[in-house]
Amino acid sequence: MVKSVIKCGIFNKMTSFFTKIFGGDPARRFHKEQQGVLDAINQLEPEFQNLTDISLREKSLKLKKQLKNPKDTDEILVPAFALIREASRRVLKQRHFDTQLLGGIALHQGKISEMRTGEGKTLAATAPAYLNALTGRGVHIVTVNDYLAKRDAVWMGQIYYALGLSVGCIAHDAAYIYDPNYQPEESKEATTDKDKERDTLGAFKVVYAYLRPVSRKEAYNADITYGTNNEFGFDYLRDNLVYELSERSQRGHYFAIVDEVDSILIDEARTPLIITVPEMESSDHYRLFSKIVPQLVREVDYNVDEKLRAVTLTEEGIHKVEDILKLGNLYDPEGFRYLHYLEESLKAWVLFKRDKDYVVKDGEVLIVDEFTGRLLHGRRYSGGLHQAIEAKEGVRVQNENRILASITFQNYFRLYEKLSGMTGTALTSSEEFDKVYGLDVVSISTNKPMIRKDLADLVYKTEEIKWKAIIEDIKKRHELGQPILVGTISIEKNEKLAALLNREGINYSILNAKNHEQEGAVIAQAGRLGAVTVATNMAGRGVDIILGGNPFISEEAEKIKELGGLHVVGTERHDARRIDNQLRGRSGRQGDPGSSQFFVSLEDDLMRIFGGERLKNMMTSLNYPEEMPIQSRLISRSIESAQSKVEGFHFDARKHTLEYDDVLNKHRSLFYRRRDEVLELAKITNGLENLGWKTIERVLSQIRILGDEELKKIFIRLGVIDEKYDLGKLPAEDRFNFFSEQLLNKYQKIKSAISEESFVFSLRMLMLKIFDALWTEHLENMEYLRESVMIRAYGQHDPLVEYKSSGHQLFQDFFNRFDSIFFDTVFTIQKPVMAMSVGPSQKISNDKKVGRNDPCPCGSGKKYKKCHGR
Repeated sequence: MVKSVIKCGIFNKMTSFFTKIFGGDPARRFHKEQQGVLDAINQLEPEFQNLTDISLREKSLKLKKQLKNPKDTDEILVPAFALIREASRRVLKQRHFDTQLLGGIALHQGKISEMRTGEGKTLAATAPAYLNALTGRGVHIVTVNDYLAKRDAVWMGQIYYALGLSVGCIAHDAAYIYDPNYQPEESKEATTDKDKERDTLGAFKVVYAYLRPVSRKEAYNADITYGTNNEFGFDYLRDNLVYELSERSQRGHYFAIVDEVDSILIDEARTPLIITVPEMESSDHYRLFSKIVPQLVREVDYNVDEKLRAVTLTEEGIHKVEDILKLGNLYDPEGFRYLHYLEESLKAWVLFKRDKDYVVKDGEVLIVDEFTGRLLHGRRYSGGLHQAIEAKEGVRVQNENRILASITFQNYFRLYEKLSGMTGTALTSSEEFDKVYGLDVVSISTNKPMIRKDLADLVYKTEEIKWKAIIEDIKKRHELGQPILVGTISIEKNEKLAALLNREGINYSILNAKNHEQEGAVIAQAGRLGAVTVATNMAGRGVDIILGGNPFISEEAEKIKELGGLHVVGTERHDARRIDNQLRGRSGRQGDPGSSQFFVSLEDDLMRIFGGERLKNMMTSLNYPEEMPIQSRLISRSIESAQSKVEGFHFDARKHTLEYDDVLNKHRSLFYRRRDEVLELAKITNGLENLGWKTIERVLSQIRILGDEELKKIFIRLGVIDEKYDLGKLPAEDRFNFFSEQLLNKYQKIKSAISEESFVFSLRMLMLKIFDALWTEHLENMEYLRESVMIRAYGQHDPLVEYKSSGHQLFQDFFNRFDSIFFDTVFTIQKPVMAMSVGPSQKISNDKKVGRNDPCPCGSGKKYKKCHGR
């Protein structure tokens, strides 16, 4: 063992030697490549410092006029970066370090900039955002939560405003424009100079002065728009459900800078964004199975694969459920519908844990992001799983939903012409960034040398002994006054540690998904003397932990530095090394001292599933005292090896999901183009009229091969002839052309019976309603297809190939069905109904009280309770 450690040390030294000789360090190489650009920016600094504030803005606006083509941004990079640095120095009293400008150059080039925590990524992003915003095409800066979106829009908005650019902000329930003259009444009391300083540093919650509420469209029309990944993605889907072009919020996808890019583009990429509408009443079934599943016995009625996170019924389990339901065979047609409810309920009870995978808050089940510990508002598990969890927890079971629109984060962010991102931890996932997004990772050197001490893991035999050791370590450091940040992997463990600290009488602050609204305030104070902060893995990403809690209290900061700086305790290793590195990275910012250490037990999930038993046997055979930890770099490496296996598994799962979504994405792109065509032609004279007739002609060309009797039935249904019409009046070769002319005449009569505006309106609504109904059905069919092709693997068929070919056929049928439904509907619709074919999208103004089961006054043909009474 000693020899292997020595060999490893020699190898690392040799690697470091050759790296220095041949320039293999990518951070140094990138710095060297861009040194000339940095020198040019620095040379402009004295000149720009002599400009007045007005001259600075005028120079900025001149650059904007000068930039005729977005491809020419490189030509004005040097003056643009010099301008933003000077504006920041004046407005925020913060001057970009050269390393921050380097990070900005990497972002502008469409790369991922890996910058250590505390190196000022937020400020670094302003330079490429400003440069690309000069094109007038709009820049999106993506954050992990609303708090950071609002904070950065106010904080960085001051710089952009000084240079003549506008800043928008998209939040979950509102949209804003940065306006230095706007100040709501409720914020006036909280805007003392001291509070403003703290807000600028992100130390306390943002004072929402300067964020003026506007429409989402206005926020997107700003030069630079801040918002979360969820909001940008959902707004894109909603924009493709509108019935008027003017209702759209976004104006395209030019350039995006994604903050905490590993969290957004990787960790959250397994859960697609879905917009749904309630469809079927299924709550009773889920409540029934929530009583059946607890009667099943693990390893008897079902088996669990923890590595694959899967659960499967045994023959015994199937027979037990059949007996309870009094069914002959669960797989017969009459019993098959119950299988869906059973499988989802079993997953809900066995695989999904409260306060780990989800929380129950205000009678609602909210998903917890497994990587960040944040609540995913507006997101629901699909396929009935969410309903099964609701039934398990005894809260109101919502209806199952029909999908109106969906997209994965991978395919949403690949819409951007230029994409970039920044994080403190990207290199361990560089392969995925390259393969999925075509993004290179560039590591940026720290502004000051990093002196944090990362101590070797302490590995204990049992979880109980591990928790005891953690408490002892916290007590010892707390008595000295050293600030401590403790990271846990779940809310459950977070609250367990809090209970242990309570027992010891140690004061602490707690941060998890249940109180994440105070995230910025809690984390920013984690560097105070004697502070103990217990947090889930989100640990305030995006908010700096400042030693002393405030840069203006230097005496306290110096005392903390003498004690060793902020100490980070990891209570367990996470599946992903990046998450562990993020936790470590909260300490040792900007050359500050600091330390980190992970406490691990062989009963932790990661260790138990991936080789913990072998280490446990080794400790037993060596007669290791239970209280004594193993502290070995070799064991730490074996843990990281287990993590890399899990990361590989997750990468494969995301890659698998993306391969299937790529098939659907081709359908989505073409469908949205055809839907957009309808919206655009509605603005052109005779545009939709001609599109409608072309659709009719396509159907006519298909039915002309039918026999006389079949044709007669069709044209009778369309009202062109009646049943008494004698086909013998016309020669056989002229009949089809005659009927086609009659159809054209009827089409023109419908148009002339109402105004041009009403006709176009009716055609637009009819086409869009048919499109949307068919798309919902297509999404469901593709979901069923995906499940069914898995079975074909047993017949030596590649499921993905089967999915592509069958999906292609389904999508061809999609447009054929559109033509057919339009053909059948446009001639049979009555004038008053046609003018009102908008149905539910129109507002009702009716003094008479309408009964729930009465026809809706809007003319949709639906019952009032299913339409405007919903």
